[in-house]
Amino acid sequence: MEYSWAEIAAFALIVMIALWIDLRAHRRGQTITLKNAALWSAFWVALGLGFAGYVGLFHGLDDAILYLTGYVLEKSLSVDNLFVFMAIFSAFAIKDEYQHRVLYYGIIGAIVLRLLFVAAGVSLLAWLGVWAMTAFGLFVLWSAFKMWQELRRPQEEIVNYSGHWSVRLARRWLPVADTLDGHRFFTRRSGRLEVTPLFLCLVTVEMADVMFAFDSVPAIIAVTEKPFLIYTSNIFAILGLRSLYFILAAAARFLAHLTKAVIAILAYIGLKMLTQAFWGFHIPPLVSLAIVLSLLTAGVVGSLIFPGPAGSGEKGAET
Repeated sequence: MEYSWAEIAAFALIVMIALWIDLRAHRRGQTITLKNAALWSAFWVALGLGFAGYVGLFHGLDDAILYLTGYVLEKSLSVDNLFVFMAIFSAFAIKDEYQHRVLYYGIIGAIVLRLLFVAAGVSLLAWLGVWAMTAFGLFVLWSAFKMWQELRRPQEEIVNYSGHWSVRLARRWLPVADTLDGHRFFTRRSGRLEVTPLFLCLVTVEMADVMFAFDSVPAIIAVTEKPFLIYTSNIFAILGLRSLYFILAAAARFLAHLTKAVIAILAYIGLKMLTQAFWGFHIPPLVSLAIVLSLLTAGVVGSLIFPGPAGSGEKGAET
């Protein structure tokens, strides 16, 4: 084995310590500002690149290049996740201050799931079939439509979730609370343990990661067959993805037309998944990334040229 058990244990320890520091830094559940998100994004990128330096120093330049290739590839393929996360939080009407907790535990779940994917070495899509891809593609399109409906009216805070689609569906199998209980995933009502709507949001985020792992894990396996490099590049890339999400979310608070760009990106992602499921048409990662970045750029430039009404950027002042 090229990489020792000591190195595997050291990698696991680094990830656990970094996640613990992240959780402690955001334990009060406040809204993540643009400055905070940028600093954490820089931290995760530095950690990932620092690990590449370690690989190059002790295992050679070739392995370091393989690691970096996998890291950049995963970053590129995971850009879609950012916009789907935004759509999921919008669909569940989750406040900004609770989003970090959902993504934090979502990432922990992703770490475990990615390990299983790498261990399997192949996409689980062969087991789940194209219907899973189709269902998720339709969900993304539905989310884009709902965001478009809500675009011209202020988003109302949901106090009672009893009529929410996720609660009605989940109650067939689980006891679900009608209301949020702060940032808790579980609550006790009348002596009975119930899951909260925030937990249902977390499950949906995990499902999103599973769907996108169908593309990213096999793609990295095509770059290198060394399990340690596959897994470490994958994990360091998705750890930094959460901070990038908050950069996007913070930017959306003061860029008036960025939400429209996000809706267009979601529509593209949904259509991309459906065409892949039904016709096997796979858009190359670089082409997909170029389309997403072009739509994002259009939203940013449009916001700068045609800013929204006065006061639309109030939340941006939090940065």
